[in-house]
Amino acid sequence: MKNFRNKIILGLTALVLVVSSCTDDLNTKPKVELSLENLLAKDPNAVQGLLSKMYGAFALSGPNGPGSSDITGPDPGETAFLRGIINLQDFTADGMKNRWGDDGLDQLTTTSDWDSNNKFFRYLYDRVYYVAPQTTNIILALDNVDVPNEDQIVSELRFIRALAYYYMIDCFGKGVIINESNYGNTTPLPESSRTELFEYVEGELLAIEPVMPLTNDYGRANKSVVRMLLAKLYLNAEVYTGQQRWSDAFNYTNLVITEGGYSLADDFVSVFSGDNNTSPEIIFPLIADPIVSQSFGNTTYIVNGSLSTETMPLAQFGATEGWSGHRATNAWYGLYGDLETSTDERAQLFWTEGHSFEMNDYKIWTDGYPSIKFRNTNYSGSSIATSFSPTDFPMFRLADAYLMYAECFLRNGGGSQGEALNYVNAVRNRANAGAISAGELTLDFILDERARELNLEGHRRSDLIRFGRFTGGTYLWPWKGNSVNGSSIPSTYNVFPIPASALQSNPNLTQNPGY
Repeated sequence: MKNFRNKIILGLTALVLVVSSCTDDLNTKPKVELSLENLLAKDPNAVQGLLSKMYGAFALSGPNGPGSSDITGPDPGETAFLRGIINLQDFTADGMKNRWGDDGLDQLTTTSDWDSNNKFFRYLYDRVYYVAPQTTNIILALDNVDVPNEDQIVSELRFIRALAYYYMIDCFGKGVIINESNYGNTTPLPESSRTELFEYVEGELLAIEPVMPLTNDYGRANKSVVRMLLAKLYLNAEVYTGQQRWSDAFNYTNLVITEGGYSLADDFVSVFSGDNNTSPEIIFPLIADPIVSQSFGNTTYIVNGSLSTETMPLAQFGATEGWSGHRATNAWYGLYGDLETSTDERAQLFWTEGHSFEMNDYKIWTDGYPSIKFRNTNYSGSSIATSFSPTDFPMFRLADAYLMYAECFLRNGGGSQGEALNYVNAVRNRANAGAISAGELTLDFILDERARELNLEGHRRSDLIRFGRFTGGTYLWPWKGNSVNGSSIPSTYNVFPIPASALQSNPNLTQNPGY
C-alpha cells in the first residue's frame, strides 16, 4: 500500500479549510478562514494532513478532485505542477512532441514564438508561488504550537519549498523569495537574481540535510532526497551562476548512491508500472492513485496523452482513455539504432504499428512513435484498467544518480573511471543494451544515454542546456524553431519569459532579455 496517499487526501481537506491562494500578488499572505495556529492547537496531528497537501501540490491540481485547481486557469487539469514540468522540460526539447495546440502548447513543441502571455509558462510560475507562501505559512504557524516530530516536519516543508524554487531557478532564472522573514508583506517584494535564488535554495538544503532522516514514509523526503536535489543544483550550477560546482555535485551524488540504500530495479519497465511503489530504485516519487488522488496532471497526463484508440489497444496498458497527444521523435528512438533488431529493452517501448518514423507534421497523430514507457498495468500480478493512472512519477531515481556520477567524473568533479563505467554499464545491462568500454565513456555518450534512460521524466531540456545543445544551431531536432528538420533558436530561449501576469502584479520584476 502507498500509505501516504490517504494522508494526501486528508491534507487537501485540511488546507482548503485554512487558506485560499493569492498567487497573483507573489507577496500577499493567504486569506485565513481559520488560523493554522488554532487548527493545530486543537488537533496537532492535523499537521500531517497539511504536510501531505504540500507534497500533493506537485501531482494534484487542486483540493476537490481533478476538476479543481489551486491556481487560476481555464482548465484546472492543465494547471498541475507535474504537467507543467513535462510541458516545459520535455516538449520543448528534442525527444517528445505534442499535437494539440491548446493555445500555447504549439509554441512549446516547436520552440518558437515564446512570449509572456503563454498560459503554460504562467502555470508553472504560479505553481511555485502557490507552494512557497503556503509552506511558509505552515512553518510560521509551527513556531507557535507544539506538534509531534516538529523539527522534521519543518525540514520537510523547507525541502518542498526549495524544490519549487529549484524550478524557478531552472525555468525562469529569477523571481522573488518568499520566506519567514517577509511573509505577509503588503509591499511588492524585490526581485532576486538567479544567483540569489541559487544561494537561497542551497542554504536551505544544506541547513536541513543533517537533520533529515535516512528513511521516511513512502512519498516523503529523506536525507537522500535532499542530497539528490543538492546534486542537481550543483550539476547545473555553471548554467545558473556561471560557476562550476562539479565536485559538490559529485559528493552529494556519491552520498545518494553509497548511503541511500537504493538499488536498480531488476526490470526497467517495472519502474514505470502501476505497482512501482514497490520499486527499490525510486528515491522520490510523486504519488498517483486512480481512486483517492485523481488528477489530469500527474502520470495520467503522460499515460493517457500517449495513447489513442486510433492505433493502439488501450487495455494493453491498463487505460480506458487515450488522448492522442504525445509522440516521441526520432531524436529519441533514433538513439537505439534499428528498433526491430536492437537488444535494448528500452527500444521496445515505442508503439510503431500504424505510425511513421519521421515526424513530418507534428499535428498528425501517426507521425512519430508514441512512448509506452509509462503504463497503468502492474508489473507483477493482475490489474484493472482505469481512467486515472495508479503509477507514481519517479522524480528522482537511482539510475539518474548513476549517470550523474559518470558525468561528474568526466567533468573532473571526482570519482574513478572504473566506478563511473560500472554505474553506466549497470544501467545499460539492466536494459540488455550491452556494456560499453572505457574509451566509449564520453560526455556525448552520457548525454545520449540520459535520453535513452530518462526521457519523459522531466530532465531533457535542462540536460541539453547544460551540454550547450539546446539553443543555437549546433544540434537540431524535428520541429526545433518551428521547422520540420529543425532550425537555430536564440540563446534567450535558455530561460522562459516571465509571465505578463507576474510583471503586472509586482513592479519590481523585470522581463528576461529577448522577450
